[in-house]
Amino acid sequence: MTTNVTDTTPATADTTNGAAAGETILGGVLLVRSLKQQGVDYMFGVVGFPVSELAGYAQDEGIKYIGMRNEQAASYAAQAASYILGRPQACIVVSGPGVIHGLAGLANAKSNCWPMILIGGASAVSQNGMGAFQEENQVEIARLVSKYAHSLDRVDRIPYYVEQAVRTSLYGRPGPAYLDAPDDILTAEIPLSQIKTVPTVPDPPRPGVPERDIKAAVAALKSAERPLVIVGKGMAWSRAENEVLEFIEKTQIPFLPTPMGKGVVDDDHPLAISPARTLALREADVVLLLGARLNWILHFGKPPRWAEDVRIIQVDIAAEEIGANVPAEVGLVGDGAAIVAQLNQALDEDGWQYPGETTWRSALKAKVDENVAVSAQLMADDSVPMNYYHPLQAIRDTLPEDTIIVSEGAGTMDIGRTVLPNHGPRTRLDAGTYGTMGIGLGFAIGAAIAKPGTRIVDVEGDAAFGFSGMEYETMVRHNLPITIVVINNNGIGGGVAELPEDRDPPPGVYLPSARYERIADMFGGRSYYVTQPEELEPALREANTGEGPAIVHIRIDPSAGRKPQQFGWHTPTN
Repeated sequence: MTTNVTDTTPATADTTNGAAAGETILGGVLLVRSLKQQGVDYMFGVVGFPVSELAGYAQDEGIKYIGMRNEQAASYAAQAASYILGRPQACIVVSGPGVIHGLAGLANAKSNCWPMILIGGASAVSQNGMGAFQEENQVEIARLVSKYAHSLDRVDRIPYYVEQAVRTSLYGRPGPAYLDAPDDILTAEIPLSQIKTVPTVPDPPRPGVPERDIKAAVAALKSAERPLVIVGKGMAWSRAENEVLEFIEKTQIPFLPTPMGKGVVDDDHPLAISPARTLALREADVVLLLGARLNWILHFGKPPRWAEDVRIIQVDIAAEEIGANVPAEVGLVGDGAAIVAQLNQALDEDGWQYPGETTWRSALKAKVDENVAVSAQLMADDSVPMNYYHPLQAIRDTLPEDTIIVSEGAGTMDIGRTVLPNHGPRTRLDAGTYGTMGIGLGFAIGAAIAKPGTRIVDVEGDAAFGFSGMEYETMVRHNLPITIVVINNNGIGGGVAELPEDRDPPPGVYLPSARYERIADMFGGRSYYVTQPEELEPALREANTGEGPAIVHIRIDPSAGRKPQQFGWHTPTN
């Protein structure tokens, strides 16, 4: 069964812009026109040989170009914008080292299952193997961390390769694509008559599943004593928020979001049981996985974090994911929105709903109440130096409406997941499946570009901020509404109040006297330095309501940590 929710009839566009017969076109101009035709509206990057002119061509053709300070951050920005917009956006980097830096973005996008197009400059084809400037076997390297990788080996085939890259990146399980752009291809000039028009890639098809599989899934849910729904970021990508909310409210099954599944259904929904996550995973007997993978984030579906005999109903766009790590009793391969709509229709016909009063529901509520009370106590602690929870509560209480939250750093991100709420889909961006540190400022820039006028709140640990702090200049240059909150514990996982005088600093310790907010002063932005609890809310509110970007630097206890956990984050499986 296939459910088409959009018109997927291929369209065509004239990449020659209606030029007269006999006219010519440069390869670089054809490349950006082809990207624009395929829905690339934004390009991020760092210019240099041989892609400097590409950025100018992009601006001429109506693609907004955002020049950044580092290729890694640019590649992170491109994938964040792609995820939010639902269409691959582009990043350009220079040859050799620039491509190597950009590979970080490809790897992160592949792990997160997000689309993007990385375009790497390359030495001239005519100089291959001769030791050209920054010559590198870029396509082969990129192929390891991409869904698609190819060189633009002929000018007349540029539209074809761009169409392939966009379609491969977008269709099925999304992922990154790489295009190698040699210098002599970009600068070559050919007659427009030699260029073949290619179709514009339509929105992906939305396949459903056979009715018998839907019936099997509903039957499995009805047989459960302790059912649980896990909502993954696959549902956010498929724009399935309406269908998932309808399903949760029809079935009355408790649900647990994955980190970037937060907000598909409002975190404040009465059936959200994130504070009881450990109990829910350990005791559930039937789990419906909606666009979530049984990888390390969900502890592989294995004991001791999960029940030994848990039964899995799995919804995923990729057939090879069904049964990964734990056999699936029912596998539903297709588009998340289409399949959940089918489940809703079956429930309308069946009329089944999970009972309102059960020992399972009571146990989950008791654990939620217990953990919320513990967190509330920690958030109320206004001692100095501050813990993590009190500043995060202030951040929560001052969040602008409809904000997008970006988060990275070990304690900052992990504790932030439990304190900072998400009220809409695609409103949380964090280190994700790859656990990548350094994504924060790039993600914030990509989100601000993709959602103009939305205040982005980027909550960073001090170590995470150090990866890409210079991107603050990019934010000022483009006047982006981003609040960067640096929660500073003086190191990776914690630091010291003072550096030792008689030995080298411990490996994870940073300078205790660092004043990260002064980066904003360098570029004419707004800065706030917070050491006292009463300073938190005024600084955050002013940062969030002012024009352009701001940095709020919050100093906390170097020994601050999470509340006691039953299991470590990386619990060995049985």
